[in-house]
Amino acid sequence: MDKTFQPAAIEAQWYDHWEQQGYFKPRGGEHSYSIMIPPPNVTGSLHMG
Repeated sequence: MDKTFQPAAIEAQWYDHWEQQGYFKPRGGEHSYSIMIPPPNVTGSLHMG
């Protein structure tokens, strides 16, 4: 067993599986929504300015 996790070793295999199963296709018939202004990234001290 490797000492560190190597995601690239299995990621392509799972990605192909997810595509074949249709996990990335949008579902129709549901109400859509969008976020006009995304929440802030916490890259420092949070403030109200």
